[in-house]
Amino acid sequence: MVEIVMMKKYDLTIIGGGPGGYVAAIKAAQLGMQVVLIEKEAVGGVCLNWGCIPTKAMLKSAKVFHTLKHVDDYGISIDQESIAIDYPKMIARKDSIVAKLTGGVKRLLKKNGVTVIEGFANALDAHHVEVNGETLESKHLIIATGASPAFPPIKGLTEAYDRGFVVTSKEILMKTTLPKSLIVIGGGVIGMEFATIFNTLGVNVKILEREATPLVTVDDEIRSLFLKKIVKDGITIITGANITEVTNTGVICDKGGVITKIDADLILLATGMRPNTKGYEALNLEMSKTGIKVDNLMHTSIKGVYAIGDVLGFHMLAHVASREGVVAVEDMVGIEHPLNFKIIPAGIYTFPEIAQVGVTEQEARAQEIDYKVATFPLVANGKALAENEKDGLVKIIASRKYGEILGVHIFAASATEMITEASLAMVLEATAEEIVATIHPHPSLSEMIHEVTHGILSKPIHI
Repeated sequence: MVEIVMMKKYDLTIIGGGPGGYVAAIKAAQLGMQVVLIEKEAVGGVCLNWGCIPTKAMLKSAKVFHTLKHVDDYGISIDQESIAIDYPKMIARKDSIVAKLTGGVKRLLKKNGVTVIEGFANALDAHHVEVNGETLESKHLIIATGASPAFPPIKGLTEAYDRGFVVTSKEILMKTTLPKSLIVIGGGVIGMEFATIFNTLGVNVKILEREATPLVTVDDEIRSLFLKKIVKDGITIITGANITEVTNTGVICDKGGVITKIDADLILLATGMRPNTKGYEALNLEMSKTGIKVDNLMHTSIKGVYAIGDVLGFHMLAHVASREGVVAVEDMVGIEHPLNFKIIPAGIYTFPEIAQVGVTEQEARAQEIDYKVATFPLVANGKALAENEKDGLVKIIASRKYGEILGVHIFAASATEMITEASLAMVLEATAEEIVATIHPHPSLSEMIHEVTHGILSKPIHI
């Protein structure tokens, strides 16, 4: 007698449980779908487990340490000799926060009736996925497989990684011993955030960047201020640095033909992320230069198959992945909310923070936009002075004809909290005049947005 095996059927299969995948799963379930979420490692993905949340926990610890070292600025006297770093406790605090959040995500998935399967998924076609020897069938498929650290072809790099001398952003916060010196290969967002953490904790940090300047996507004026600040804080930045070899104790660097050997206790590889391409080869999806090609409703080249998050290879941000997930599942039930990829807020969690949305001034020039620009320094803001966070600048780029907000760039302690007003203004196509007409609370850092828009119209009030 032939055994008949019933294939499990769902409305939606999602491959990948990061901020894109799990948010899409919950939203789809709320819309009445039967959903299965397949994750090979840890629900929450890189962001919750090894990226966004763990680094912010460590940044807070570093900031508290920095504040304690400068309490005299606030009229408080303490015994400076008693201030010490308990690095294992910092790591334990980070781990407890991660456990709480990932546990919360698992409970949300369960509460919403999402079936979660741990394993590596293989998409057989648009409607069938194999995992753990079982084949699942569904009407729709979302690929949310994320990305992994890129490994450039440097001699000795792989061997150094295998023995733990080279780490990625995933492994560095698993170590319980604070290094005395750290080489950061790569001057992008990840490299800068970790450089900030470890420099603040007293580690000798050197950033080696192959390009002529780090943070190439940041507005020139903001980047210049930021680089001056971190160099003043003690971080060494070497640009035009071509690393030819990783040795047992450091790296060999070629800068304009001058060969230098740089040693350190630990090396952080922060040369970017590459989309994870395994598990959906059979679909033969159309690809872009960066990853899976999609439109603004997250459709791939195959009907019924969507892709979201870092696997696209651009705007590799957790909040973008989450929004893409919602856009995709809403489209499945006939609700169209196309994503505007031109209005994507981004943050760099350094001291101070950098946040931006829209065009940079260099992009406005390159696109031959007729624009106006205005700036306002933190040193002229009462709340910033009261909090001793006076380093920074707020900058707005607006169209000269209508005053419509085209780009906002903030270098300030709470930049990532302030940028949302700018994002909403751009979504609503707000003008500088409309923001000026909006009363901002005093004292607050948000007043600087108000001041800069005054500057677009004529002049700021308080400078």
